[in-house]
Amino acid sequence: MAEFDPERFDEKYVHYMDELGTAYRRAFEALHGRYDSRVLRAIDRQVLDGSEPFYEGDGEFRVDLPENPRERVGALPVDGATFEAVLSEFVDRIELELSRVFGFEGEE
Repeated sequence: MAEFDPERFDEKYVHYMDELGTAYRRAFEALHGRYDSRVLRAIDRQVLDGSEPFYEGDGEFRVDLPENPRERVGALPVDGATFEAVLSEFVDRIELELSRVFGFEGEE
């Protein structure tokens, strides 16, 4: 993995595509088997594909989501509260994995 440079993170898709992909993949894998795979795939492909990770400083990352994430996925076999809980955990895990990939957090 490339050494992290906060200034280069502004152009993350140029400098850190592999690391971003690794963090998102690890987050998906961590939740796989705990939730309905249709829900995870829908969030991954229809919500998170429009998300934007940001470096906040001090090893912390934030992931902003596109507007109306529930509407983006269409019909799913879960209620709104469950969807929001899964989405929130997914985003939290991505933020953790970004910290890990860039060497701010240790591996589990």
